Amino acid sequence: MTATHVSETQASSHSYRKVAVAACFGTFLEWYDFLTFATLAVVFGPLFFPSSDPSTALLASLATFGVGMVVRPIGAAIFGSIGDRIGRRPVFMITIALMGFATVCVGFLPTYAQVGIWAPILLVSLRLLQGLSAGGEIGGSAVYLTEHAGESNRGFKTSFLQLMGPLGILVSTLQIAVLQSYLSPEEFLSWGWRVPFWISLILLVIAFKARMALEETPVYLQLSKSATQSKHPLRDNLKDPETRKRMFLLFFCISAGGAVMFFCVQVYTSIFLKTSVKLAPQLVDQLSVYATVALLPLTIFAGWLSDKIGRKPVVVSGLILGATLILPAFHFLQSNGESTLLIALVLIGLSAILALVVGPQTALLAELFPAKTRNSAATLPHNLAAGWIGGLLPLIVTWLNQQWASTIAGLWYPTIFLASGAVLALLYLPETKAVRLDR
Repeated sequence: MTATHVSETQASSHSYRKVAVAACFGTFLEWYDFLTFATLAVVFGPLFFPSSDPSTALLASLATFGVGMVVRPIGAAIFGSIGDRIGRRPVFMITIALMGFATVCVGFLPTYAQVGIWAPILLVSLRLLQGLSAGGEIGGSAVYLTEHAGESNRGFKTSFLQLMGPLGILVSTLQIAVLQSYLSPEEFLSWGWRVPFWISLILLVIAFKARMALEETPVYLQLSKSATQSKHPLRDNLKDPETRKRMFLLFFCISAGGAVMFFCVQVYTSIFLKTSVKLAPQLVDQLSVYATVALLPLTIFAGWLSDKIGRKPVVVSGLILGATLILPAFHFLQSNGESTLLIALVLIGLSAILALVVGPQTALLAELFPAKTRNSAATLPHNLAAGWIGGLLPLIVTWLNQQWASTIAGLWYPTIFLASGAVLALLYLPETKAVRLDR
């Protein structure tokens, strides 16, 4: 290897690290902003939706969070098409600015007691902006990072983006826990809940500055010099049978499979251990943190593994293991609630299964589609799955549990969903690890 080649390789590695840090930090901010709203739903109820019935106020607050999930596909359709027409980088800048602006504004909103009906109207409006922004960012960032990653080790290089969701949950939850431990309930309800949104302003400035230094992806630069750009990328995607098929596979197998596993592992386990197993909330939160921390290296390992044996075997393995082991795992937790060590091991095992599904996901999103319509083809089904399948899953599982008077019966829904996804992926999902991204 010549000195010139070594120098070029080092420069390329340094350039990719800069791109990865800026992309991941921006996506972390999106998740942090998005999840802070969810974590504070209980607080928003009495402040913005006063009611004689606390449950009604909480439902209104959760519905406001749900609005952001529902409009994510709309944001994906809008910003995905823009990314194919004018470039990935401009969309990157617009989505981070939009999310940051909406989140900071939440921290300065007047409450219902101060301005009446305008308080919930403003809150819902800002939540809509957050949802539209998240639809453009989450999926679009995967395309941007993958197109910068080159042809080798894409699974490993891009798997770091998948860490931003768990990290967003950790930082958001820990920050609010610290505030609640230092402030009285009255102080937190008065002004303490605003602090996480104010902090977003600092994070926004850092993320925006980092992204300003980024360049357009090599794939899009090459595409823009040719005459192959699509004027109507989303329409072209929906007209092409092969692209439609791949969009469905991305929606049903990869993105929805990841969203379903994420809910079962990161969300429902905590609810289940507190309500069914009757563990102390502080212990459950501690175990959840351990499981989330374990998920981080496991996700990177799954991305690396997909570079060695292929994306399809890793993802299909995760879907099969999820469909097979979710119900037994929750039965085990229910009958072994006295052993903290065993519970921790089960949670880490479930995290490993989740990692298999999401580790190769960033690379797969980009590799499945041709360059000229990639952004719109990847972002729409991905956000449709996350927003509608993942977003509605807690409601469906809870309703099924109530119908069958069981804390586990509702988990048959994600089990059947994952099994169906595994079969479809096994039969129809193409292997993409060797795909050239400039085509």
